[in-house]
Parts: sequence; structure tokens; C-alpha cells
Amino acid sequence: MEQREVLVVLFDGVQALDVTGPVEVFSGAAQAVPGAYRIRTAALDGAPVRTTSGLTLVPDTTLAAAGPPHTLLVPGGHTDAPDPRLVDWLRNNAHRARRKVSVCSGAMLLAEAGLLDGRRATTHWMLCDLLAQRFPAVRVEADPIYVRDGDLATSAGVTAGIDLALALVEEDLGRDLALTIARHLVVFLRRPGNQKQFSAQLAAQTAQRRPLRDVQQWITENPAADLSVEALAARAGLSPRHFARAFRDEVGMTPGRYVDRVRLEAARRCLEDTADGIAQVARHCGYGTPEAMRRAFLRALAASPAEYRRRFQPAPAAR
Repeated sequence: MEQREVLVVLFDGVQALDVTGPVEVFSGAAQAVPGAYRIRTAALDGAPVRTTSGLTLVPDTTLAAAGPPHTLLVPGGHTDAPDPRLVDWLRNNAHRARRKVSVCSGAMLLAEAGLLDGRRATTHWMLCDLLAQRFPAVRVEADPIYVRDGDLATSAGVTAGIDLALALVEEDLGRDLALTIARHLVVFLRRPGNQKQFSAQLAAQTAQRRPLRDVQQWITENPAADLSVEALAARAGLSPRHFARAFRDEVGMTPGRYVDRVRLEAARRCLEDTADGIAQVARHCGYGTPEAMRRAFLRALAASPAEYRRRFQPAPAAR
């Protein structure tokens, strides 16, 4: 079996979880399949670096001494004024890696080095506009939690690096191993790359008034319930007209639109993470009939539920 070296770039001001999240995933795979991965960390001068949270990380080697890796992983952190030497190293050496990966604002470092020109990429939602403005040659996609473009993979904020690392392990060694690691880390396996950085509830505003906020939570937990305005208004103790107006003012969308988003998100998760049939998913997520769910998917995603599920079938392991 080929041993894949994962080289993690360290620098002062690095985000600790951007490093440790993916490293735990690859380390778990290496323990389960001895020889699958060799993980090394490297910094410009080989000296310990200080993370944004104050932790000190000690690199294994210097960047100059590190050989060409299989996977080059560039984490995020304080990247607004990167060390020019680090940018130069990336510009001159990143092409030697078979796979280039960034986590969170690590995409800014890759962009500074010219490695994202003409490529699709994402980063933390707070930085997507800045990435697009500073580097107009980059095709920034603000919504996905990670984006794959050939040998380049970029991910959104912090924990999305774990999602991307799990996807890479699944690609390399198969879904069963990735599932084992995900269970060990107590995380969801394989949130697909095009899943939005925000859930439906986070994408909307959170209501300030307690009755409306409680209704939002209840909708999320009960997508198959009667979620008509009348039923939700009764739960909030308001008249339907007052409830609809207050909900729109505080949440930023109508109750119906919010329910649509929650049900779509619930159905996507079921299709991604379970083997339940289409009809069962439709009932569980409040659509009633498979046809109603199909229309909702076509309207929002331009794909039927069956097509959506096929799109996220596990990739065959490359052994």
C-alpha cells in the first residue's frame, strides 16, 4: 500500500483546530491502517509556533528540509499579513504535492501564492468577500463547506477541515474506515462539500422573543408535524396574523419559507446519511408524498432526491 505523507504547514498565529482537526482524522486512519499515512508538521525555521489560542506547537522539521508530500495541508489563522517567505515557499514548492488542501483562511495563503488563480475555492464565510476582492482571478464559492477542484481542495471555517479530511480519507481508503474515524471523533460522517456553511436555522436570524425562538427550535426538531401558520401561531400563543408578521420581522423570512428550508435540510441529511427509501424520507421530513419532495428538490437544487443521493454515493477507494 502506498504511504501518503501529509505535510502540515505551521506558522505563528495559526489556528490550532485547523491543524489538530485534520491531523486527528489522518492519524486515526494511520492507526487503523498502518502505513496509510505519515503525518509531519513543518515551519519556516523549524522553531515552535504560537497558535491564536496561545498553544505552542513544535514542528517536526523545517519547510526547506521537508520533501515533496502527497498532501500539503495549509491551515488558517492570522493570514492578513503573511510572512513573505512562507508565501514564496508555497509559490515555489506547493506544485510538488499531489494534493493541495487549505482549511479556513489558509485559502488566503494559497491565493497570495497564486495557487488559486482560475480555480474554484472557498474559505470561512467571513472572508469570502475579501478573498474575492483581493484575488479576482479566484472563483470564490461562498456557500459550500468545502470545494474540490482537481488536485486542490479548500474548506470553510475550522470544523469544515474535519469534514474535508474525512472526505479525503474516504477517497483514499474507503467509506467504512472514514465512518469508523467519524464515530471515534463523534462527528457526522461526510457532510457533502456543497452543504451550506450555515444550517437553515443559522442562515436565518434567530428570533429575539422567546415564543418565536422556541417555535423555530420546534420546527427544526419536528419537520413532519403540522407546521401551518395556524398551528405555529397557536404554539406561540399568538393570532395567525400577528404571528406571521412578528416571525417575518424577527427571522427575516416568512414562516412558510423557513419551514421549506428546514424540511429541505432535513431531507438532504437523510438522503446523505441513511439508506431510508425516498418515500420514507418524504414522510419523515414532512413532505407527505415523494412527489412533493421531488418538486421541492428540483426547485431548490435542480436535482431529484434520487439524483441527489446518487451524487453523494461514496467514491471507490483508491488502493
